Amino acid sequence: MNQHPGIIGTKIGMTQIFNERGEVLRCTVVQAGCVVIGKRTLEKDGYSALVLGLGERAERHTNKPMAGAFKKVGQTPKRVIRELRCSPEYAAKYELGQALKVDEVFEVGQRVDAQGRSRGRGFSGVIRRWSFAGAVNSHGTHEYFRHGGSIGTNMTPGRTLPGLKMPGHYGDETVSALNLKIAKLMPEDNLILIEGAVPGPKNQVVTIRGAVKKNGGKGIVPAQQPTGKKKGG
Repeated sequence: MNQHPGIIGTKIGMTQIFNERGEVLRCTVVQAGCVVIGKRTLEKDGYSALVLGLGERAERHTNKPMAGAFKKVGQTPKRVIRELRCSPEYAAKYELGQALKVDEVFEVGQRVDAQGRSRGRGFSGVIRRWSFAGAVNSHGTHEYFRHGGSIGTNMTPGRTLPGLKMPGHYGDETVSALNLKIAKLMPEDNLILIEGAVPGPKNQVVTIRGAVKKNGGKGIVPAQQPTGKKKGG
């Protein structure tokens, strides 16, 4: 389980920036600004975590138990609530109501994992859902151009095996993108620019955490220097 420091934020779109070598970097912009609204401790809950809130929720849309919980910690109702597992030492650094600043959690060049929910595409066929090639368009083919083809055998085993790729609901599922690189931090606006694509459409809530496969979430990628060698040399 990923227990590296992270934040929850809102994906607000994509842009491009130039690095020090004049190269164009396509980046996803994530709006942070979450605050600590609770903690989980080993003594009371059996695990350690920070409970983060993002966005404001109208009080008239908040039920009484939730409103009482927010009032108890001295916070206004939040639209999104997520728990992020962490070490007890890291959780002790933050107090209730304290905001997580992007430059305190991440640094430029760090590798991170981004998790979001993909765009729902409804009921889709096999070509869109599974990238099937489709049938041939000649030799008398009629109304079978985008079909999936045969789905089983005759007598053995005489049935359609489970797990076969078929039409069905596509999208609207949790997707993780691993080892993305932080291109730029803008602490004054609570913005994180992540090189590449982050799962989910615009205004989707995403979770950004230190990468689990790169040096404990602190995998700083050095700038690549040109070697001067030519191909075939």
